[in-house]
Amino acid sequence: MLIVRTPGECRRAVASLPAPVGFVPTMGALHAGHLAIVDRARCENASVVVSIFVNPLQFGPHDDYDRYPRVFDQDCALLREHRVDVLYAPSVEAMYPSTFSTTVDVGPLGEELEGACRPGHFRGVATVVAKLLGAVRPQRLYLGQKDAQQTAVLRRLVQDLDMGVDVVIARTVRESDGLALSSRNVYLTPEQRSVAPALHRALEAAARAIEEGERDARAAIEAARRELAPPFREEYLAIVDPATFAALEELRRPALVLGAAYLGTTRLIDNVSVPDVNGVDHVVTPPLGAPAFGRAIERGRAGMLGETS
Repeated sequence: MLIVRTPGECRRAVASLPAPVGFVPTMGALHAGHLAIVDRARCENASVVVSIFVNPLQFGPHDDYDRYPRVFDQDCALLREHRVDVLYAPSVEAMYPSTFSTTVDVGPLGEELEGACRPGHFRGVATVVAKLLGAVRPQRLYLGQKDAQQTAVLRRLVQDLDMGVDVVIARTVRESDGLALSSRNVYLTPEQRSVAPALHRALEAAARAIEEGERDARAAIEAARRELAPPFREEYLAIVDPATFAALEELRRPALVLGAAYLGTTRLIDNVSVPDVNGVDHVVTPPLGAPAFGRAIERGRAGMLGETS
């Protein structure tokens, strides 16, 4: 595995790789969820590039940038095991030199839910991913479902700016008790970890209500809220259209149920996709090359199981 540190080095390294190139952007502290996405990229592409960069632009003044876990040597060992061709690991100075002044405004999609709770977050995400795509120039960008609004923002970025990259969304990887894998789970105390799966159960309760025919969004959200008892502190629960992220007042399928809540100082997010009535999940991308029927079934399963970042 070749490790490169600057945009120019990255472009030269990737230019020598066989296409198609699959790209997985990360902030490091890799877990099984990240590695599942890397493995999928490995299966679906001739070459795989991964980035590790803890992006200061997407952290607010009260976020955990300084204490975000950084275990670079461990991450490198894992990526070698999973047959990554190139690791792009730029410094902050390489990404944002002193003359840097351009950012990407993602519009209304980045102002709701996560965007409202973390002002400027999606501007930082879109800016760094635009820069990473400019350095890597892949054919496919691989993302995890767990950061569902982020995937919607980045799909919009790629489409609106004509970047010519296919966006592939992989299912959320979970612990056996349903907790979505996240680099921030290491912050949970044993007591907090024991109750953390309640967030997923809450979202499943709302999704189940929709599947059973509930049309009142308030009733479905209340079904979720009953599962989200203290010590959880709810930040938001919402049911949205998976394509536009517009809130659904009158429920229908497909839909996406999202939530964010705190356990102590640790903020957890998750989502559950409710497939269309034909079983097609409009959030998760089925395996490339799967037959049409198999693609629909895979999407349906993705929505039932609930994926990474």
